[in-house]
Amino acid sequence: MSRDTTAPPRSPVCTFSRAAKELGLKRSEFDLAVNLGRIRTVPDEGGGGRRVARLELDRLRAARDFPEALRDSVETVGTVDGAALVGVPPTRFTRLARLGLVVPVKFHVNRYRAVVWLYLAEELRQFAAGEDNAPLLTGRTPTAMREQLAEGLDLRSRNWRGRHLGFLLRQADGPWQRAGALASFLDPLQVAELVQDPYERSHLNRFRAGPPVPGVPGSPAARLVEEITTAADADEIARLRSDLLQALDEARAHQPAPRPAPKPQRGPAPVPEPPPDRVPARPAAKPRPSDRPERAGSGLLGRLRRGNVWRRVLRRSRRGTGPAPSRRGPDRAPSYSARKSPSWTTDTSRRPWRS
Repeated sequence: MSRDTTAPPRSPVCTFSRAAKELGLKRSEFDLAVNLGRIRTVPDEGGGGRRVARLELDRLRAARDFPEALRDSVETVGTVDGAALVGVPPTRFTRLARLGLVVPVKFHVNRYRAVVWLYLAEELRQFAAGEDNAPLLTGRTPTAMREQLAEGLDLRSRNWRGRHLGFLLRQADGPWQRAGALASFLDPLQVAELVQDPYERSHLNRFRAGPPVPGVPGSPAARLVEEITTAADADEIARLRSDLLQALDEARAHQPAPRPAPKPQRGPAPVPEPPPDRVPARPAAKPRPSDRPERAGSGLLGRLRRGNVWRRVLRRSRRGTGPAPSRRGPDRAPSYSARKSPSWTTDTSRRPWRS
């Protein structure tokens, strides 16, 4: 009995983690290569994010200087190493970065809650090799630049936002994704002012990019990252708002935001009509108080009558002309006892008159 040793067919795409392992890159280096466009990605048909095609991996591996050239293209350095590459002191390098002459590509917050900016080593080598930049690397900084630095100019955050926005727009698959990329750098209140429809705003928030640096929500580091990733200058905010409105118009024309199905309206229940051959019976009228039969012996008149009868019987008993009344009531016959009642012929309860 022979076994089938045929290997299962490989998937035409693979995940980012698998692609980074096959290319010999760290995950951070792979993500930066994707952002820079060094590695092309395709959307997943199953809706699970983006993938890397096997053909793209074969193209990268077929390069003559693979993997050194790919790794060198995503190498990043900090301020100290960047100053060494450019050939200037770290303080001068920081001034060049604040003036926007060198643009950071990444950043992170260290344990001292300080922002560490990272720059592409390849770009710094090109900046140092440029003949137009030689006066900035040696000699005295121009007066106009010194005045801007004295006023507190720092373009590192803004330049990073502009660069990261380009990364997000490059990977957007549709107009809603592009609108979400633009909304990622605006304050939520600004987005709520522009997108007043709650269903559209909820759909747009699905495509907003998360913070590039992981952190605990509400922590000082997270608030610092939020400050860097949110547009602050008036002209930058105006440009983002204008681009977002244009992207929203394209997104609505392409595919409206999903909404819940409308609930069926229920009208009042119809009143059933009586059959034509039957007339609904009228409810019997309640008897009025004057029509009700008066119970014998009830009310004030009955009490007065019973009191008059009792007085007449009592007067007769005192005169000796009738039996003693009973405490059982005037309607019942009194009971007599010869032992306790005096004789009716010899009344000893009355004293004789004195002559």
